[in-house]
Amino acid sequence: MMKTLLLSEEQTEQAAQIIKNGGLVAMPTETVYGLAADAFNGSAVADIFRAKGRPMDNPLIVHISDISQIYGIVREFPEKARLLAENFWPGPLTIILPKASAVPDEVSAGLDTVAVRFPSHPAAQRLISASCPLAAPSANLSGSPSPTSAEHVMKDMNGRIDAVIDGGVCDVGVESTVITLAAGVPRILRPGGITAEQIESVIGHVEIDRAVTEPLEKGQTAASPGMKYKHYSPKADVILLDGDDESFEKYINDNGDDKSAALCYNGQQERLSCVCIPIGDKGDYTAYAHNLFSALRRADDMGCERVFAHCPGKDGVGLAVYNRVIRASGFKIISL
Repeated sequence: MMKTLLLSEEQTEQAAQIIKNGGLVAMPTETVYGLAADAFNGSAVADIFRAKGRPMDNPLIVHISDISQIYGIVREFPEKARLLAENFWPGPLTIILPKASAVPDEVSAGLDTVAVRFPSHPAAQRLISASCPLAAPSANLSGSPSPTSAEHVMKDMNGRIDAVIDGGVCDVGVESTVITLAAGVPRILRPGGITAEQIESVIGHVEIDRAVTEPLEKGQTAASPGMKYKHYSPKADVILLDGDDESFEKYINDNGDDKSAALCYNGQQERLSCVCIPIGDKGDYTAYAHNLFSALRRADDMGCERVFAHCPGKDGVGLAVYNRVIRASGFKIISL
């Protein structure tokens, strides 16, 4: 088993040398921690899939630290993409465009498109600038909750990768919004911290892919990370409860036990009879997003077998939270 180094943000040059040598480094971003390799080294990128246990048909995102780098990654950079970059980069937005021939198939899962983003976390920017554009999915075992701290990464990936840069807790807490501009009307394939409403204010009408709220159809190709049926899931069974607060509390009190946990709003703890993990104030979907993955991991750490969660609304950042919890639950929703 290899030894995984835990590096500080000041050790960027050491991390960059690992990347240049074809190794894997987990880096902090504003969304979640990413598991990075040289985006132009197909062999190194294949090692990402092996380390995560990730299916090779699930495409990766290429991370850049300067707009000029995009010209070696995509075949064209159309006006709508430029407008999105001007308004939301650096930041949690990924844009899918036709890929340049230099991008290996391991990055794009054999597709003719590539996903690109410019993260805002300074540690990620420094690592990319000191090495090269980086292909990076979330730095966790495939299918489990994404990591929002270096501790989460070490729990999943210690002994599987070369190094982790500890950049603290991620601000956003869920992965970037993914929008494709590669065909027809712009379409959001994965919601995140940049909302559909924000995007429409810049480029006009966008569609929401049906796979955001429903499972991929049988045989359908995943055009973006995060589109698989079950994803972001802890060992515990996640159950979404769709109803008002009173119904939520009654259901848990009637059906919960000492192996159950509830992801609850602040102030609900005193009305629930099981372990409670607060995820923020009611209606604060930014807080729900920030706390979701760490809360799911905490439930596993406590040995819980079931996790009850509020079914969020689908407006604004709520759509991103809905997309993550619906997949974490394997599309199990109980209507109260």
